[in-house]
Amino acid sequence: MRPLLRPTQHFTLKLLTRTSSRTTFVFPMVKRKSDTLGDNSSIQRPSQIRKMATQPATTTIELTPRESQLKDLLSDAAKFIDGTGKVQEPIVLRWAGGWVRDKLLGVGSHDIDTAINVMTGETFAINLCQLCEQPDTIKKHAITESDIGNIHKIARNPEKSKHLETTTIKLFGYDVDFVNLRKETYSEDSRNPQMEFGTAEEDALRRDATVNALFYNLNTGKVEDFTTGLIDMKSKLIRTPLEPFQTFMDDPLRVLRLVRFASRLEFTIDSAVEKVMGDHQVLDALRLKISRERVGVEVEKMLKGNHPRRSLEYIDRLGLYHTIFTDPSSADLPTPDISNWNLAYELLDYLRQSKTPGSIYDVLVRSEEAAYYAWVLAALCPWESVEPLPTARPAKGKPPPPFATRAAREGIKANNKLCDLTTAAHNNKKEITVIVRAIEESAPYTKERDTLGMAIRRWDSKAGHWRVQVLYALLTEATKALATGSVSKDEFLRPWQSCLDHLQELGAMDAPSLKRIIDGTQLAKALGVKPGKWMAEALEVCVAWQLRNPDVTDPAGAIEEVRNRRAELKIPEK
Repeated sequence: MRPLLRPTQHFTLKLLTRTSSRTTFVFPMVKRKSDTLGDNSSIQRPSQIRKMATQPATTTIELTPRESQLKDLLSDAAKFIDGTGKVQEPIVLRWAGGWVRDKLLGVGSHDIDTAINVMTGETFAINLCQLCEQPDTIKKHAITESDIGNIHKIARNPEKSKHLETTTIKLFGYDVDFVNLRKETYSEDSRNPQMEFGTAEEDALRRDATVNALFYNLNTGKVEDFTTGLIDMKSKLIRTPLEPFQTFMDDPLRVLRLVRFASRLEFTIDSAVEKVMGDHQVLDALRLKISRERVGVEVEKMLKGNHPRRSLEYIDRLGLYHTIFTDPSSADLPTPDISNWNLAYELLDYLRQSKTPGSIYDVLVRSEEAAYYAWVLAALCPWESVEPLPTARPAKGKPPPPFATRAAREGIKANNKLCDLTTAAHNNKKEITVIVRAIEESAPYTKERDTLGMAIRRWDSKAGHWRVQVLYALLTEATKALATGSVSKDEFLRPWQSCLDHLQELGAMDAPSLKRIIDGTQLAKALGVKPGKWMAEALEVCVAWQLRNPDVTDPAGAIEEVRNRRAELKIPEK
């Protein structure tokens, strides 16, 4: 057995950033029971480190000129407050969490969390703004009118596991949050913590992941690691500073946050942490204790990130689906079969990765918004396998929304636009699939530009994004077709690609944006009648005529078409 290093000795690790520059991590030796660092289980556990560490591990990072400008201003603000005698010990400011992590990875960030040792964030921010009004400060730090924004306060909501009260100011283009260092204490009859001033180490230990528990000390200019954050950065590992079950029960939203971080950073979640993330007590707490708005925010960040497939894979593998994409207020909501769900999100990622001009993804996903909607709909695909309840449709009135829409609206608090799109995608799925098959079989009506063009206009009329609706139909069909193994992925995709090629050749793709050759006022005048309920349908007849006659600019033919169908359209006589 090799001897342990003396406490005064150091060892170094080097991390390659995305810019190929090197950052050297210098760790003071921490006493440990084991003298080896092998798999995850042999790395020193955070609870042990808390008891045995004599000082934090450190490293340094290089600031940009703008970051240095912000650092100098905040440091002067701390000195300014120290000089007023309002605090009993000197203020120490630390930039915390995500900014430090991303900086070590060579990734820029405009969000900076600033932790304060002896003062609330609101009090510090107020004093900072007072300092920034002084002419000497404005001159010293080259402050312009747009450099200092207004103070915004975000209240805590412990019942929804929003334990922190933060104050935010826009400074030099950065969104800077101010909050005091904290520790959490719990009573026996409540899981809502009492937030108290704490040390930097105590604050680090209450965070969601070790890689998010790093500090940059503005006084020393060094990164401080009170857990195993720097080691885990090197190992690309997501772990919790404290025991995982306690971490997640304190704030169950951390389950989704760790999924998001692991996906975004392309890190691996520690196996012991993964096991707890799927614990039924943790999932029950996530479903019932956390506001669905906060759940929706995390899911949106995942699916708008660079690795949405990876996020859905984690949700699938860890058994989180039925906790996220559901209506937690409805006990009678059925449970969708997700055994083949992976086929949907894997296929979407395959289409994205193999995008070429004119390919399925290139044609159907034409904006960042459409890409996000596509991933949400891919997440909702399993609901298409659930049969509507026999009593779901009322005798009169509007039918209830599809299960997928309920999961979007209540599970992740999707906005009305996305919910409407989900409903439209569900309602139009069957017709879309029928047309794809008809084109594959060369059915005569598929040669009619107006027939296909008007179908596309119908799909687009209620919620827009008809192309994403086609993609939803494709993905839901894929979960059935590919599950049997009777067709390959390329064989399944071939008729869908042929359908899009055919619509392109037919000139029907832009049917929803077709400008009418005649408006309602002109049509009523030409017919010699007053506008009425008949108008909407008559104008659609005009659009269909346009689609059949794309090169004609005179509306006379469209008017005549309407006149010949006067009785059918219930247009009154003159």
